[in-house]
Amino acid sequence: MSILVSILVFGVVIMIHELGHFIMAKSSGIRVNEFSIGMGPQLFGKKVGDTEYSVRALPIGGYVAMEGEDEESDAEDSFNSAPVQNRIGVVVAGAVMNMILGFLVLLFLTSRQSAITSRTVYGFYEGAMTQQTGLMAGDEIVAINGRKCYIANDVIYEFARTQNGVADFTVIRNGEKILLEDVTFDTYIDEETGLKQMVIDFSVYPIEKTIPNMLKEAGNWTISIARMVFLSLVDLVTGNVAINQMSGPVGIVSTISDAVSYGLESVLMILAMITINLGVFNLLPFPALDGGRLVFLLVELVRGKPVDQKYEMWVNSAGIVILLGFMAFVTFSDITRLF
Repeated sequence: MSILVSILVFGVVIMIHELGHFIMAKSSGIRVNEFSIGMGPQLFGKKVGDTEYSVRALPIGGYVAMEGEDEESDAEDSFNSAPVQNRIGVVVAGAVMNMILGFLVLLFLTSRQSAITSRTVYGFYEGAMTQQTGLMAGDEIVAINGRKCYIANDVIYEFARTQNGVADFTVIRNGEKILLEDVTFDTYIDEETGLKQMVIDFSVYPIEKTIPNMLKEAGNWTISIARMVFLSLVDLVTGNVAINQMSGPVGIVSTISDAVSYGLESVLMILAMITINLGVFNLLPFPALDGGRLVFLLVELVRGKPVDQKYEMWVNSAGIVILLGFMAFVTFSDITRLF
């Protein structure tokens, strides 16, 4: 069951991403030679018009093969013959579709909650250290350690990144934004992990579950998950998180397996996180990703003529080699953690 659900999750995320490229390419008059879900040997396919629709054996990717995208072509309906604005639209459409899917899934999950969790402090537990060090009932938490919090989950995420149980809070109190420095939490050592954990000693108000509030919460939740991609990269660069803690397909399947045991909503939460992460990651300005191609198109837009295609192909080939090496590394780390 876990394997089937994992294939379904990967399939949906990849199909939506490639569907974005496909729809924008078709609407821009660009010929699509193949629309494929999966990689490797073709299991089955059907040609309709100029496009062959394929399902391939390995559910680890997919692609939209456009005429002239990676090779020279003089055809009027090739990728490079389309206006640069249209090509930019094709490149970003996959990520946009991933973000839309994530938003819709999070909107559904929000609708299933009994109430929306706010960032406004309701009260404190007995002997609460945060109350003794500056936090008050009625404070609306807008940032932790200088980073804006869009939803309640952002507050929890920033607590997890906080060192030594001490954090700077930016709150709105009586209509005024104020900074509370060195708000302190009680801590304890988790017996299983041996890590220091913070005691969250206050509760927050619920927000009424109206349609506008649900739309706002789902939108902010989408922004929050997208921002975590960049924060995670910062943590990797600064050494706050070890690179061997990153997960590839094996680790994601393991996480989906855990989610299956908790039920549909947990699986949908993982789906939302994967699709939003894929959308953001694909737009990073790295060769072989959509973001790398976007950089070349923006250069073309500014200088009025394209970069020589052979140079773009060299850069993308190097990027593919680096990405494959990185994928091998995180897969090895995943397998090592499993055993």
